[in-house]
Amino acid sequence: MPTDHRILVLEHSPVQCRHVESLLSGVGFRQITSACTAQAALQALRQQRHQIVILDLDIPDTDGLQFIDQLSGLGQHPMLLISSACPRRVLKSAGLMAKEHGFSVIGQFPKPFTWQQARQLLQQCMGHQEESATVRNRPAGQHPPALDAAMLRQALQNSEIQGWFQPKLSLHTGRIVAAEVLARWPCDTGECILPSAFMPAIRQHGFEYELLLQMLDDGLRAHTAWRRHGHYIPIGINLPVPLLEQPELPDRLHDMVAAAGVAPEAVVFELLEDDAIHIPSRYYMGASRLRLKGFGLAQDGCGRGHSSICSLVSTPFTELKIDRALVSDAWNDEMHSTALASTIALGHELGLSVTGEGVETREDWSFLQRMGCDCAQGFLISKAVDADRFARMLFDRTWFTAPL
Repeated sequence: MPTDHRILVLEHSPVQCRHVESLLSGVGFRQITSACTAQAALQALRQQRHQIVILDLDIPDTDGLQFIDQLSGLGQHPMLLISSACPRRVLKSAGLMAKEHGFSVIGQFPKPFTWQQARQLLQQCMGHQEESATVRNRPAGQHPPALDAAMLRQALQNSEIQGWFQPKLSLHTGRIVAAEVLARWPCDTGECILPSAFMPAIRQHGFEYELLLQMLDDGLRAHTAWRRHGHYIPIGINLPVPLLEQPELPDRLHDMVAAAGVAPEAVVFELLEDDAIHIPSRYYMGASRLRLKGFGLAQDGCGRGHSSICSLVSTPFTELKIDRALVSDAWNDEMHSTALASTIALGHELGLSVTGEGVETREDWSFLQRMGCDCAQGFLISKAVDADRFARMLFDRTWFTAPL
């Protein structure tokens, strides 16, 4: 089945370029450009936009990591497939570096590039499953405007930035057991601005506190509506760690929850692992007071940052959420599978419920099940949706079939 996706192949050897070109042509790709140096590849990308770049990490004029960095500077974000003879750890590290630059990494394969990998690439392209790449690759002029403080203040005051809900499912029953409240900014065009486009401005202009209260308010109203229809769904709210340094924060949050008639046990505040702790005494006081008031407390993004086990055992967490960086493709990577299994076991030894985030494939789901993980979140299950759509998912038990 031919496809119009335009591919750039960056390989150090002309022979390797011809090999990859032949395999791609054989499965149906028709627009293929090859380059044997990073500079030649960048020049080709400047001249014409490509949807996919297949690259080796070992190229003569610069290495593949430098190429990815330079490609990001062009303002282009094609999907990347990394095919290299480098050790698996280097492949994984390169993939994570590319994702931090905003690229969608659709494969990390040891060389040689094979027909099966070309076929898999074709299936991914035909499926159009890369939502994040779609958002990033909007034509020029469709990006949201630069956000100043006045625009953000108005958006928060008018509830233009809304809490949407991503379901968390039990890996044992396949049922929805909770919802994480995620900030979304719907537009008049029907599109939705994702947090990556406005969260940096939220932090820059100091609106994290206001956003937290908005997400909590939206979450409480949705929780109450679901409960009226017989569904008890706890909500998870992202709480920036620096806000815990405000002594009055636990009281303000408790007052809001009490006024809504919601039990504190139905609210879990999620603390991102790589958020900096500036005043440790204030941090521990704030976290402990939240627990004393009955709220749940989750360590979010475990495996994403540079946390210490000391912090994990010293903070009164009730849940451990493992970042997609450890979950994604762990079933196919011995080192990641070992780290993931150890993290799940540690969480259980500490008496915590353990959730795997970033579940995107049936293999991710099945592997977490085998490892004894409790819950899962990710695009395989559902992206974040508005409260009405989430309610329909609660009533329709056929919307998701858990992989066997």
